[in-house]
Amino acid sequence: MNTEPLVAVAHLVRARGIKGELTAIPLNDRRERYDTLRRVIVRDTEYEVERVWWHGDQLILKFRGVDTRSAAEAISGNEVYVTELERAPLPEGEYYLSDLVGCEVLDRGSGRVVGVVSGWQEAGGPPLLEMEGSEALIPFARSICREVDLAAKRIVIDPPEGLLDLNR
Repeated sequence: MNTEPLVAVAHLVRARGIKGELTAIPLNDRRERYDTLRRVIVRDTEYEVERVWWHGDQLILKFRGVDTRSAAEAISGNEVYVTELERAPLPEGEYYLSDLVGCEVLDRGSGRVVGVVSGWQEAGGPPLLEMEGSEALIPFARSICREVDLAAKRIVIDPPEGLLDLNR
């Protein structure tokens, strides 16, 4: 079994057709990212990606060895993962949300620690960073998250007035 950290890149929704194809929800807004998928992991099983294409906004995946509708149905409903090392590189100034987990969040104005990123929520608009030890949800937007230093595991924020008190 693979011991490298894994990153979810899609969610398998349902079987499509009779040849083992699957409809998936992409978890990345860069369509070109899926063109480079070669190996993926679904439920602790590694699959070679035979084919990837788009049907409108739907991502369609075909894995080697998944050749029937029933085989596709058996793995539908699961996440599709790649190893962290196989993730597509991002342009400067963009970050994988999973890399932000564990970062200490500092208020630029007061210098105080707001919390440590423990996860995120997506609700249309910028993702909201969840904090350990705080009810505050911080929009991950450039206007608020002014400095991101992944090596130091630190995010410096410049929150608008009242943001840190919203959920108190």
